[in-house]
Amino acid sequence: QVQLVESGGGLVQAGGSLSLSCATFGSIFRSATMRWYHQAPGKQRELVATITTVGSTNYGDDVKGRFTISRDNAKNTVHLQMNSLKPEDTAVYYCAARRGINDYWGQGTQVTVSS
Repeated sequence: QVQLVESGGGLVQAGGSLSLSCATFGSIFRSATMRWYHQAPGKQRELVATITTVGSTNYGDDVKGRFTISRDNAKNTVHLQMNSLKPEDTAVYYCAARRGINDYWGQGTQVTVSS
């Protein structure tokens, strides 16, 4: 059974940093493209960052230069380092794994950036 568990959210002041982690279970990690999404209240879920199985990365325009996605294949974990945080980054952050046509999601972790 595939399971994704996010951690690392919290409250931070504008300009600060947070690091999110997503641990995966169920023998999916090494064959999955991993993504981070966020969803602010009243808004649609948006793609934040992507990392492929070979480490290629892509970022949403709003986070380029501030966020970094990485993966640790030995620990089956994907990370999102978030720097220079802004109040508009406040959202629930979700980890997702795509393998083939199947998507798997974590439960989300809240990130709140105060001004």
